[in-house]
Amino acid sequence: MCSIFLGDIRSLNFNDLINRLKSTSPNVGCVLLFIGFVRSEGVDGGNVRNLVYEAYKDLAERELKSIVDDSMKVDGVYSIEIMHMIGSAVPGEHTFIVGVASKHRNEGFRVLRDVVERVKREVHIWKKEITDRGENWIIGGDS
Repeated sequence: MCSIFLGDIRSLNFNDLINRLKSTSPNVGCVLLFIGFVRSEGVDGGNVRNLVYEAYKDLAERELKSIVDDSMKVDGVYSIEIMHMIGSAVPGEHTFIVGVASKHRNEGFRVLRDVVERVKREVHIWKKEITDRGENWIIGGDS
């Protein structure tokens, strides 16, 4: 089972996420999560008021599906979930979540890192950071 979601993820129930990942195979030995948050310090050194995420949703979903499909080819990986905020978020809120269920931690950690890095590099999601010093568009690999 794999899942992709773009939208408001603030009400995500993490226990449900873990249970979904863990239930994909009786051979799941670990569930690994990456959780990205809005930081309080901006790239310009100012205090972040909020981030605004925008996406070309159809394209972004196809790109995410391609990343998941590639990553599921790794032996011992049973499930991957990717969730990314679209909309506005304030410091402390989670905005990007990747979950991987795998047989062993080594392949799980490897796939988790690869998915996170590929999402940042390849997926058409844009982030505008609004601070007390102004606004900046943040390019994927920059933050």
